[in-house]
Amino acid sequence: MSDQLERLAKLPLRENLRGIEPYGAPQLDVPILLNVNENTHPLPEAVSRAISEEVSAAAASLNRYPDREFTELRERLADYLGHGLDAANMWAANGSNEVLQQILQAFGGPGRTVMSFPPTYSMYPLLASGTDTTYLAGERSGDFGLSARSAADQVTEAAPDIVILCSPNNPTGTALGLDVVEAVYEAGRASQAIVIVDEAYAEFALSGTGSALTLLPGRERLIVTRTMSKAFALAGARLGYLAAAPEIADALRLVRLPYHLSAVTQATANAALKQVDALLATVEDIKGQRDRIVRELTRLGLEPAVSDSNFVFFGGLEHSRAIWQGLLEAGVLIRDVGIAGHLRVTAGTETETTAFLQALEGLLSPAADTGTGHDS
Repeated sequence: MSDQLERLAKLPLRENLRGIEPYGAPQLDVPILLNVNENTHPLPEAVSRAISEEVSAAAASLNRYPDREFTELRERLADYLGHGLDAANMWAANGSNEVLQQILQAFGGPGRTVMSFPPTYSMYPLLASGTDTTYLAGERSGDFGLSARSAADQVTEAAPDIVILCSPNNPTGTALGLDVVEAVYEAGRASQAIVIVDEAYAEFALSGTGSALTLLPGRERLIVTRTMSKAFALAGARLGYLAAAPEIADALRLVRLPYHLSAVTQATANAALKQVDALLATVEDIKGQRDRIVRELTRLGLEPAVSDSNFVFFGGLEHSRAIWQGLLEAGVLIRDVGIAGHLRVTAGTETETTAFLQALEGLLSPAADTGTGHDS
């Protein structure tokens, strides 16, 4: 046991927190970082300037508390999403992780359960532990898919208090059909389950992929979460949000910390939402690089999953850890998600994508004496 763990073990930590590890991807100093699904394109200069001006204006009144209801931000988020939503349907917090945490604080807790379907976003069980909510791991098919029938049957049997559906799913990248969301919502009726659809990567979806936003009318237990970290290239700003029936926001007001969104955060997000077209201009380029990765990995004999996101999950690797290490040594950091034979790579700029593909092809080449080949 490390000194750090020994010191931690001496504290009167809650029992359900003992032995778990905090969330965190490797943060290494390499030229090309394609491991945490950031938008690797820098902010357009006009957007950076607009944010600076709005933050500077907010700085003049930092001696006062910010708007507790972040009214302008909720109005702008509703305008951005459309679908007949208004400010009453919106809620925001410091990243979509805090939005999820607040939902679990309000609807989870001791004696309650939250269900999701691994492999999926690794924060879900950590959020469950942090709120003392029992985590239930559902099952996916062998190809990591999730059908409406399977999901509904599992929810009916487990009767969870909360269900989280990640769509597009992280780490596999593929969106769920809206029939899955509808089936899970109906299956959760008996237990009055809150159903969360985590759409962090929705802006990158393939043409024709539907959003759960279309299912909100008449479903007061349905919540759709989004983020400004990915498509908006604002990972450093920490702004996540949700759309739901107004009573969901009322419930979250019971657990949020006072003035939880700073004036600086609100100013940054409001300025960005005034520049939506400029900010989202990189989305099509990212989707193009994602599709290029899928094509090239297929050409190399690997097995990329269909991706509705800004990353590609791929299998067919005999020695996935060795490939990960070889890419790192070539200056390219991608993500080992802990699934045998599989890795995940973020779609970056054209230059970054080229560097990844060239390094990978070199590692897979029969001439490369690295022992990092792939399955035939």
